[in-house]
Order: sequence, then structure tokens, then C-alpha cells
Amino acid sequence: MRRSATKAANKELERIDAVFNSYANASSGLIDPEGIERLCSDLEVDHTDVRVLMLAWKMKAEKQGYFTLEEWRVGLKALRVDNVSKLKKALPELEKEVRRPSNFVDFYSYAFRYCLTEEKQKSIDIDSICELLNIVLGSQYHSQVDLFTQYLKIQNDYKVINMDQWMGFYRFCDEISFPDLSNYNPELAWPLILDNFVEWIREKQSQS
Repeated sequence: MRRSATKAANKELERIDAVFNSYANASSGLIDPEGIERLCSDLEVDHTDVRVLMLAWKMKAEKQGYFTLEEWRVGLKALRVDNVSKLKKALPELEKEVRRPSNFVDFYSYAFRYCLTEEKQKSIDIDSICELLNIVLGSQYHSQVDLFTQYLKIQNDYKVINMDQWMGFYRFCDEISFPDLSNYNPELAWPLILDNFVEWIREKQSQS
């Protein structure tokens, strides 16, 4: 019994590796941005689709736009798939898994870290943050994301966003009554950018 189980596991691994090799760059041995584009096309998802980021999270991918063989194996084994059509069918389930509150906070912080492309980089520019917020939170907290990205584009105090501010905005979406903001208390150690954002919203509301 054990031998046949091992044999089946080896066969499965061979199939997983074969799929990897069909997208990998032969010289680097990695699936690179071009390979990911092809994978997305075969999965019939846009490369900016949140599910591509969810797949990277499942693989624990470390470098944006690249998958190693080890990461690919981790992700596909965890999803119990060994070919592209099964992977495509697994995406809705993966999305459900990520959207569970216990996983979503981890995914949300992963999305930020995944976009740190330079060594020792600790923050992300405003334009990239606005794009990332739309991908990661846009469907769940559309109004908050819409207003926050508007605010980020017109304010002049911040050129970049750090992890603390990024996580603070999720907490804001999750905890604060919107749009009345009645339970927002600036005494509760919110990042300063969110105090400023709330002030800006209240000014807008008082003018309308």
C-alpha cells in the first residue's frame, strides 16, 4: 500500500513539474513575468486579477512576477491540482479560502510585502498603492477604497505608504462605521495619515 501511495505521489509531482516547465524560462529555471502572462491567459484571468495574487500567496512566492519550482510545488500540492484545467477550477475555492477573516489579514499583509521589489525597501509609492488597494480591497470595501485613493492622490504629505499605514487602512475598513465615521477615535493610535483622511472626509461632508 505504502509503495503504491509513494508511486502515486511521485507521478503527481512529475505532472506538477511538467506544468511548471511548460511556463518556465529555460535559462533561468523560473516562471518569469512572461510565463505568468501565459499562465493567466490559459487560466482565462487578467494578470491584475486578485486571484493571481491569491495564487502567489498560496505558493508563498517571494519575488513579484516570478515563481520558483519549489513555490509552484507548494501551491499546487496545497490546492491538490496537477494540471492547468484543475488549477482553473480550484480558483473559486482558493478565493473563498483567502476571504475567510482568519486568512484575509495574512493575505492583505502579504500583498504589501509581495510588492516590495527592492532589497531593504519598506514602503510603496502612492500610485502603486492605489492600484493594489483596488485589486485587494476594491470589491469588499469599494466606497472606502474609492475615497482613500482619491485622498492619497490629492494630498501632499505622503509620497509613499509603509506597512503600518497599509494595515491601518484595513483595520479602518473593518472596524469603522462608514460613511458616518461615528466610532472613529483619533486617540486610538491610528496612523496619522488616517486621522488626516478622516478630517478630509468630514470637511467634504460638511461642504455638501
